[in-house]
Amino acid sequence: MSARTPAERRQQAHALPPVPAEDAAAIAAFLDAIWAENGLARPTLDSYRRDLEGFARWRDGREGGLCATDRAGLFDYLAWRTREGYSPRSNARLLSALRAFFAHRLRLGERRDDPTALLDPPRLPRSLPKALSETEIDALLAAPDTDAPLGLRDRAMLELMYAAGLRVSELVNLPANAVNLRQGVLRVTGKGSKERLVPLGEESQHWLETYLARSRPVLAGKRSVPALFLEPDGEAPTRQRFWSLVKRYAGTAGIDPVRISPHGLRHSFATHLLNHGADLRALQLLLGHSSLSTTQIYTLVAREHLKQLHGRHHPRA
Repeated sequence: MSARTPAERRQQAHALPPVPAEDAAAIAAFLDAIWAENGLARPTLDSYRRDLEGFARWRDGREGGLCATDRAGLFDYLAWRTREGYSPRSNARLLSALRAFFAHRLRLGERRDDPTALLDPPRLPRSLPKALSETEIDALLAAPDTDAPLGLRDRAMLELMYAAGLRVSELVNLPANAVNLRQGVLRVTGKGSKERLVPLGEESQHWLETYLARSRPVLAGKRSVPALFLEPDGEAPTRQRFWSLVKRYAGTAGIDPVRISPHGLRHSFATHLLNHGADLRALQLLLGHSSLSTTQIYTLVAREHLKQLHGRHHPRA
């Protein structure tokens, strides 16, 4: 039997039985505990909930359900997911949720063993971040119609995301008081509620000043709203809304929208800095990475860029 498509897997998930009451209570208690202990972000908690509930629904209370499962039960579920076409990355995320869940139950004395102890995580293919060229970035940034309030807002958002290497969630959730135009810096609250200061750069500062003077007052009207970037209704744009705009502007700029990923501008920011000689430690601080190993992936991107240049231009490549 061939692997199911993502749409077929979602349809199948909806057809599974509900989460047994005992498992649902255990999952809720676990999520409350790790939120209180570790302050995990809401998307992480939601991901843990989906993965744990998915396993509990598949097991449907058999042999004690999720709470009483053993290593063989986990093997069976992972094997089933592999047959159904779930990616190694998705299975690795599931295993992370299960490890945290059973570690919590061990601490509480509700388990005497950890069924995930000897399970190896799936081997993940190394995927390099996809960055646009500097010429493509220039075309993308110039795509919005800056004579219109929304177009001017979009230009300021694109310039800021590329200049500061922001995550999408960081960009759309920026409060107006995060910008210090006098000092030319931006205060960003990233993952784990960690704050960092990022320089704005002349271009992004220019477009921010223009947006704040000409566009934001029109979008805000008489409302007092904290968000920096606004929709016509006075609310901040959602991540989905922003990326639909990026796709549209990519088409306007002559860039295949398929090549624009949710992290494309952030990846381009990092790659272009490295190509121009930036220090890896400085890049780590600008991106807000807690570990340098996360930042080092961009050195591979820069190396690939050099190999391509060599292949195109060296007479004996």
